[in-house]
Amino acid sequence: MSLDSYRKSLTLQDVLDAKERIKSTCTQTKLIYSYDLSKEYNNEVYLKPENLQVTGSFKIRGALNKIMLLTDAEKNKGLIASSAGNHAQGVAYSGHALGIDVTIVMPKTTPLIKVAATKNWGATVVLAGDVYDEAYEEARKIEKEKGYTFIHPFDDLDVMAGQGTIALEILEELAKTDVILVPIGGGGLISGIAVAAKAINPHIKVIGVESTGAQAMKLSMDSGKLVHLPYVDTIADGAAVKKPGHLAFDIIKDYVDEIITLDDHDLIEAIFLLVEKHKLVAEATGALSVAALRKLKVKNKKVVSIISGGNIDVLTMSSLLNHGLYSRGRLFCFSVKLKDTPGQLVKIAELLANLGANIVKLDHNQFKALDRLTYVALEVTVEVNGHHHIKQITETLKDEGYHLDILY
Repeated sequence: MSLDSYRKSLTLQDVLDAKERIKSTCTQTKLIYSYDLSKEYNNEVYLKPENLQVTGSFKIRGALNKIMLLTDAEKNKGLIASSAGNHAQGVAYSGHALGIDVTIVMPKTTPLIKVAATKNWGATVVLAGDVYDEAYEEARKIEKEKGYTFIHPFDDLDVMAGQGTIALEILEELAKTDVILVPIGGGGLISGIAVAAKAINPHIKVIGVESTGAQAMKLSMDSGKLVHLPYVDTIADGAAVKKPGHLAFDIIKDYVDEIITLDDHDLIEAIFLLVEKHKLVAEATGALSVAALRKLKVKNKKVVSIISGGNIDVLTMSSLLNHGLYSRGRLFCFSVKLKDTPGQLVKIAELLANLGANIVKLDHNQFKALDRLTYVALEVTVEVNGHHHIKQITETLKDEGYHLDILY
């Protein structure tokens, strides 16, 4: 299918018009060059920080564009939307700014920070279902009962046009962009970006990124028809969609060059890297495009990773950062069996100190050793400087006659 056929539904002009419509409200997020990611992944890497939008994600672009195009009659009915969190805030904020009543249906599993932020903009929140698709069904039911105007989070051309404004900003700043990496949930973000970017530069590569636990669009692309997953299982709650949009699928199958899939471990490491290297907070979905850098087949290209959102609660963030410390070789935890005689603990401490490992935690527990009359179990957590440092520690301790059980 040619790009001209899409211009009857979603065109570059639609995206250009959306940009003018929303520019006074939405932040034009500036690209951030990443020296560290460029060096690690052998490309010229830039970050598009949509986590810095007023609602913490790109979703405000599409929601605002859609709502501003509604008739007065549609606005007066009140709005309803289903969302895993970020679209909810986009619709709630837009309704607040335009004086429109808003009801949002969110999955029961939605992080509390997203529920609270949505309520903060004056929206009524209904919690229903365990995943987005179940919340969607409930929202459609309420729409019929109450006569509200439904605002779809991704499978709507006006919403796509709003999201496509991201591509315009990227190419205004970095005209010679080679690759844009885009997280995929329902497909609205990448659809808008693909139409706009390909219209401006047909040679640019637009690559989608999904979690392996919610790869509905990848499987749909592979099979040539929309695939409805029986369940989703991923920490990327914003992309936990069982069935992507049919409008989005029609665009993606022709204009997206590739879809990369990643597991949760990859996302955790990407979240950690963004905090450590750039002081940027990303939710798991927002980190998909950064995690995908390691799977790119190209080198020495100008690559833009879209950080789609940063709405993550502090407790989850703390847990993910701890996992990131272990996966990046910054924390090392092991157990070792010592003779229950004076001086053994001091000897281990001295060995670790000489190796430049900073002890974070010690658990010296006689009752964890099966032969506890003569031995004691010691669990040690140390701060280290990478996997090569961990290897040095383990080899040195083994040379000294210790048997280590690596815990994580």
